[in-house]
Amino acid sequence: MKDQALFDKIDLHLIRVLNTVLTERSVSRAAIRLGMYQPAVSAALKRLRVLAGDPILVRSGAGMVPTDAGLRMIEPSASILRAAGMLFSDARGFDPATADTTFRLAASDYLDPLFLPQLVAQVKAQAPRCRIEIQPLSADSDYRAQLAQGQADIVIGNWAAPPDDLHMARLFGDEVVCLVAKDHPAVRRGWDAASWLEAEHIAPSALHPGAKGVIDEHLDTLGLARNITVRCPHFGLMPSMVASSLLVMTTGRQYCERFAAILPVAILPSPVEFPRMMYYQLWHERTHASNAAKWLRERVKSVASMLRKE
Repeated sequence: MKDQALFDKIDLHLIRVLNTVLTERSVSRAAIRLGMYQPAVSAALKRLRVLAGDPILVRSGAGMVPTDAGLRMIEPSASILRAAGMLFSDARGFDPATADTTFRLAASDYLDPLFLPQLVAQVKAQAPRCRIEIQPLSADSDYRAQLAQGQADIVIGNWAAPPDDLHMARLFGDEVVCLVAKDHPAVRRGWDAASWLEAEHIAPSALHPGAKGVIDEHLDTLGLARNITVRCPHFGLMPSMVASSLLVMTTGRQYCERFAAILPVAILPSPVEFPRMMYYQLWHERTHASNAAKWLRERVKSVASMLRKE
């Protein structure tokens, strides 16, 4: 009964004030952002302090900072506001021109160096009030959990065999080629499978513990292993490393072609035959019927299609 009585005293307006004062760290700035008078925000904060049994926001020098309890309230309050915003918006339909939604996607820059910039540009042009949060795919991230828990709306990447417990849409396939410096010996002499395997290779860091990536997974099936001497978590920096060394980068042609135009590098065919690299967007059942999420997935599909035509 005690918890129910406390719950009955909380309304969505209070949650909005709570999140705003915590993120702005200022009652006056929160009042401006909320379109309220400062005394009204102060009164709401007083109610919140009584409900929480904690000051929530305290003075520190010339400013204010959240207490430990206040810090723990930031994300839950934001989550409540996001859920409230979606509660009826999808039922009414999604209007990008007026929507105030936060889109969350997990992606690497290996699809195409122009992909994420153009996706952001298209979303902001059509949905100017929406926010975008881009999260990296890394060994520390669990994209299945991110999708299931609402930390990501879609995940974009390439998998030899994408997981079958998520919804999936193919974006495109690409030929596997090798990127080397223009003065790499293989540019003049060519290479066979043996010399390619022995060359010094650069490869991305694993996206999760034990992962090898589509290139090395395929080599495994052939009983082969290449000589990887550099691992790098920053895919976008790897072509520059190749340009000033004898390293070999093996990935999709579309990605390599972007850098061949701006760096002293050359694209060579791979002497080992690979299946085409397939790029997908994945999403959870949680957002499958969401009009906002459907709109975002269409933007991803549109940008991927546009880049393939360039």
